[in-house]
Amino acid sequence: MQVHKYDVIVVGAGGSGLMSALYAKKNALGNVAVISKLYPTRSHTGAAQGGVGAALGNVDEDHWEWHMFDTIKGGDYLTDQDAAEIFAKDVIEAVLELEHMGLPFSRLPNGKIAQRRFGGHTREFGKAPVHRACYAADRTGHMILQTLYQQSIKEGVTFYNEYVVLDLILEDEPDGKVCKGVVAYELATGEMHTFHAKSVVLASGGNGRIFKVTSNAHALTGDLTSIAYRRGIPLEDMEFYQFHPTGLYKLGVLLTEGVRGEGGILRNSSGERFMERYAPTIKDLAPRDIVSRSMYFEIREGRGCGPNKDYIHLDVTHIDPKILEERLPDIMDFSRTYLRVEPTKEPVPIQPTAHYTMGGIPTTLDGEVIYGTTNGEKVRGLFAAGEVACVSLHGANRLGTNSLGDLIVFGRRAGVAAAKFANANELEPLPTDADQRALDLVARTRNATGKESVAKIRSEMQQTMQDNASVFRTEETLSTQVEILRGLNERYKNIGISDRGEKYNTELLEAIELGFLLDNAEALVHSALNRRESRGAHAREDHTDRDDTKFLKHTMCYQLEPGKTNIKWKDVVLGKYEPKPRTY
Repeated sequence: MQVHKYDVIVVGAGGSGLMSALYAKKNALGNVAVISKLYPTRSHTGAAQGGVGAALGNVDEDHWEWHMFDTIKGGDYLTDQDAAEIFAKDVIEAVLELEHMGLPFSRLPNGKIAQRRFGGHTREFGKAPVHRACYAADRTGHMILQTLYQQSIKEGVTFYNEYVVLDLILEDEPDGKVCKGVVAYELATGEMHTFHAKSVVLASGGNGRIFKVTSNAHALTGDLTSIAYRRGIPLEDMEFYQFHPTGLYKLGVLLTEGVRGEGGILRNSSGERFMERYAPTIKDLAPRDIVSRSMYFEIREGRGCGPNKDYIHLDVTHIDPKILEERLPDIMDFSRTYLRVEPTKEPVPIQPTAHYTMGGIPTTLDGEVIYGTTNGEKVRGLFAAGEVACVSLHGANRLGTNSLGDLIVFGRRAGVAAAKFANANELEPLPTDADQRALDLVARTRNATGKESVAKIRSEMQQTMQDNASVFRTEETLSTQVEILRGLNERYKNIGISDRGEKYNTELLEAIELGFLLDNAEALVHSALNRRESRGAHAREDHTDRDDTKFLKHTMCYQLEPGKTNIKWKDVVLGKYEPKPRTY
């Protein structure tokens, strides 16, 4: 067993992981390391395009209270209001800090950071759209990733790239659960490494590969949500999965909301700007859950575009081509490359694409992972931030730009808290069999000789999740999906792989990832079946109204065994913004 000792270990090198590592290093008395499945600058934060929301007021009047309100209303009042307040205040300072680190934001003529409009962001508590998204052309996430990676290198953070974390070293003690590190598999050698640490920060991203059409990269297989779930930690609000309205038709490659922020219009087959009927005040810039459902309504009622009437048009032909090329260069290139559509002359075919999970591993405001239904039941030494976590900033539906804001605000808070914990505690002794579960998982998978195909099981899971548990759901479709997933889990026990090699065994890795994906899909479907209302991104056609009496609370899904779950509830933190009907 190869053992490495650190004060703080961060799992994941995207925006939240790098922000956590950077601030852990600045505050910890000892060493900090990052374990990444990918080379850091290939992390999925780099695919975020449109911007990071902050009430700078560089274009028009804006205040953090308005941003806080939009976040809570956008989250359909399932957002914890203390998290929204901290976020709306801190993200202003965090954006300016990124600027001082050297992030090359686009600029206004007066030299200030440029800001554009984005869905759900308004002035004066909902009266009109506001310019709040701070952007670097349509490569904002890419620039954040590059900037934070450079800063982490500068501060002396150690990186273990192309290592896949396969287990948490968790132990149950009389006063609760404690985390003592992680176990990771090195792709280049096939060797197992134990990382012994005082603090561990999970920042491993999302799980969009449970769906067929997704904006998520192939690496986003929900590894750490599954590992935590298997280890007795609940997953919070997993039923709330956001479908971004503007994914390239059939491909899911994302076209940023910034296109609509710059004046892009959604049109049906007759050329109608149909969002005027669904959100008359802010039209195409309504929150993502509303726009995605509106697009599906248009398609269902026969107003979709194309020979099969199964997509919508995104029209930017009326916008000055110079503005498009300057502010949205990647979007223009994607349309030309993948669909052979010239956006300056013809509309772009789009459809909703699986994009972001609002749920995840439950945490406190400082990123401390909790294993019960109150913030007092913490896993000592374990923290989480970013898309893998649920603080709950996003509630039932995340506003565009709040993902990048979440990364820098709560990534920083988790890093500082992890360093503080490490400074105050000694390394706890490792169990003698710390890596045994991970070794067993790899050996069992590598030596699998069954007749079931990993690729076929994965494909069936993705297609059926798309059919039964995506934008619209019913008791019938969700119950059907529960049984499908049980069947797929049984088949997964009988998989076979042909590559027995040690080095860069991607067949082995994909087989292990499939197990993680099945856990994530299970938690989503069971949570969705249990929530008999419609709220935010969770739309039940058999329970169309929001029910604050029964369901103004967070879902906490525990795994008893594969296919069996236990649902508990956690109170929503309310505040000065009382739940009201959500209209735009």
